[in-house]
Amino acid sequence: LFTVVLRIFGFLLTSLAAWYLGYFVAAYVPQNTVSIAALQEIGKKPVLRAPAPKRQKCDLWSPCPPGNFAYRILSGGGKQRRAKICFEDEDRNVMCVPGITSCVIDSTDHSREMMDFIRKAPEGSLLLMATYDDGSTRLKDDTKKLVEELGSKEIKNIKFRSSWVFIAAKGFKLPDNIQKEKINHSDQTKNRYKGWPAEIQIEGCIPRNLI
Repeated sequence: LFTVVLRIFGFLLTSLAAWYLGYFVAAYVPQNTVSIAALQEIGKKPVLRAPAPKRQKCDLWSPCPPGNFAYRILSGGGKQRRAKICFEDEDRNVMCVPGITSCVIDSTDHSREMMDFIRKAPEGSLLLMATYDDGSTRLKDDTKKLVEELGSKEIKNIKFRSSWVFIAAKGFKLPDNIQKEKINHSDQTKNRYKGWPAEIQIEGCIPRNLI
């Protein structure tokens, strides 16, 4: 009998202690101290997030090795998208001007300017070229021949509104692993823009010690 009474007393005492502990937590512990969401987070593995990629020169996907120039040549596309030439993170949206290492052929007649540009460029120059609108009729045969002598394999294949980009060296040889030229012809069944093919581009790195 004494054992039964002792057990009942122990049960009552335990119940009273549990009730008092619950009252104490409800009365004195702030409501926002512990939440279900916080409890659910316990035991979860931390989520590792990759850092945002660092912007590279001329918006290349990967940085050029030390001792290299970065370049990117983008042809024009449609009426509002002009050609863009970037060299060492500097945009060069210019016409063919002697002393400038980039040249954009647009719908006006810059064939003579381009010829002078190529001829007057000193030895050791990089020549970066791109079309905007139409380089097939605006570019004369003698100028195309000069570009061909620089190593172009597509300059004489340019058709109406073809997108074309080209990088050449005057007085030295570019590495074989560099993409030097690209062309995209107008095709009404595939054109991105009405009457114009999609833009094309070439990009890469050129060792400084070549120039």
